[in-house]
Amino acid sequence: QVQLVESGGGLVQTGGSLRLSCAASGFTSDYYAIYWFRQVPGKGSEGLVCISSSGSKLFYEDSVKGRFTISRDNAADTVDLEMHSLKPEDSAVYYCATQGSGACPQELTDFRPWGQGTQVTVSS
Repeated sequence: QVQLVESGGGLVQTGGSLRLSCAASGFTSDYYAIYWFRQVPGKGSEGLVCISSSGSKLFYEDSVKGRFTISRDNAADTVDLEMHSLKPEDSAVYYCATQGSGACPQELTDFRPWGQGTQVTVSS
């Protein structure tokens, strides 16, 4: 089964850090751009950041620039999202996904989850 499996979420205090991981299952993600987005019930989906197959990064959300870092480990077939200085408004279910291309899309419109997501809750 082709899917992306997110992990690493949890409950942290404001100002804390978390590292989320996205692992490919059933395919090799090395050739594809992988992006992270988040969903809050009642607020829809928000694209965050993407990393291309060559390692180029593209941020879609200004509020996470300087706080979130995306990286990929092709040997492990994972893409990580390192989050620092977390705020209560970062609380959401976080997903990783791909559109099947090596390049990051200039605009994110596809927010279909590939996995179950991982819950991040930031307490005030």
